[in-house]
Amino acid sequence: MASPSTLFSEEQCHCSICLDVFTNPVSIPCGHNFCMSCIGGYWKSSAMYQCPMCKKTFYKRPDISINTVLREIAEQFRGMRDSTSEERVEPPSEETAEPRPEEPPGQPPPPPGDCVPCDVCTGEQLQAVRSCLVCLTSYCDEHIKTHNARFTKHKLIAPVRNLEDRMCKKHERLLELFCRSDQTCVCVLCIETDHRAHYTVPAERAWTEKKTQLKKTEAEVQQMMQDRQKKVEEIRQCVELSRSSTQREIDDSMQVFSALTFPSLCTPPHTRDWSDATVHTDVCVGTVRRAVSQLEETLREETNKLVEMVGVTLDALTANPWLQLSESGKQVRHAGTWQDLPDGPERFNTVVIVLGREPFDAGRHYWEVQVGEKDDWYVGVAKASVNRKGRIAVSTAHGYWALAMKKGQYRVSSAPPLLLTLHPRPRQVGVYLDYEEGQVSFYDVKARTHIHTFTDAFTEKLQPFFYLYCCDKASDSITISPFPETPPTKQC
Repeated sequence: MASPSTLFSEEQCHCSICLDVFTNPVSIPCGHNFCMSCIGGYWKSSAMYQCPMCKKTFYKRPDISINTVLREIAEQFRGMRDSTSEERVEPPSEETAEPRPEEPPGQPPPPPGDCVPCDVCTGEQLQAVRSCLVCLTSYCDEHIKTHNARFTKHKLIAPVRNLEDRMCKKHERLLELFCRSDQTCVCVLCIETDHRAHYTVPAERAWTEKKTQLKKTEAEVQQMMQDRQKKVEEIRQCVELSRSSTQREIDDSMQVFSALTFPSLCTPPHTRDWSDATVHTDVCVGTVRRAVSQLEETLREETNKLVEMVGVTLDALTANPWLQLSESGKQVRHAGTWQDLPDGPERFNTVVIVLGREPFDAGRHYWEVQVGEKDDWYVGVAKASVNRKGRIAVSTAHGYWALAMKKGQYRVSSAPPLLLTLHPRPRQVGVYLDYEEGQVSFYDVKARTHIHTFTDAFTEKLQPFFYLYCCDKASDSITISPFPETPPTKQC
């Protein structure tokens, strides 16, 4: 008669509840076998009568009796195990070995430097190559052979530490299920107590689904990061394009002003003599002449609206006694000596300043000043109410908007002063005031280039402002450039 080992493996004689060889095995109506005490205790702790293996539910407690055949086989296995427990069992050959259960998918190998020791080795512990989820033990290459020879159905995974963490601390059963309701791993007894009626699935299935979801989420996050980086790059390019476009518009505006408006203020525009032009159609001669005359008048009106060319005259009542004015009031020089002049309320008694006679409280105005080679001067506009006695700080904070040459450096009277680098050095400076727009601009007349523009809000009258200093001798003069009294007219 064949021995039990040739017909059954020891795994087939194990109770799935206590994970040991059957003791008084019984069969329930679904066909599964358990120890009598194990299934009885399971049903006592459960609200329903259910098979722990297939989850089939019975409406009443099934009648059970001991399976005598299975009990005899289990007792023989138990006797054989006790008699051979000290013997070394050779592993079966590849031809006779039963197939191993599949490992949970995706189990990663232990990271380098995190070796798991064999739990069976005595003395020096070798590195484990597999961990058993049933035995909760890690085995080295030698001991796994012995294990596999006896337990062919046990589930093996890549070696991991703390296998006891895979056991339910309450029921001391393997955490082989996953509760979706509470998002935690549970054992077969947990679903009959704390997790009764919860939606549970095998832990391996939940792990595979979670891994798939994580991969999908990772791909979505990566795509989101790429989209964000692309959007950031697009925004950066838009900012660069906007900055370049803005600078280009500013440069173009300056060029247009310099090429059109400013040159027309400096010198009268060149006009062509059209007196010899004729129109052969007699009928349209009067119409064309009237249209050209109207266009010329409109152009003259618009030009007059654009800017008023001002013939500035220096106000002798404001001039510091060190300054000497010409009879025409168009020129000022540092006399090098103090002049005995009345100290009226309008006169600057300490700082070498003189103002223009004409105040401005509206409109657009333009004048030019010849500064020559001098190296200590200011040109610009000042509030009519500026302090005229004692020491004076020339800055926008005190009511002065000016361009200056001081100690070999060009600057503007901002607070603090802004240094400028001008090449070539301007010999003739144009000053443009737009009262309503709050702008004071300076130009190099000869080079026809823009130097600087102040932007502010004017609330009172402004006057042309001049400063000229000489430390040890009489200086060259500052001269206000004349404008033609009447602009040349075009002929049609």
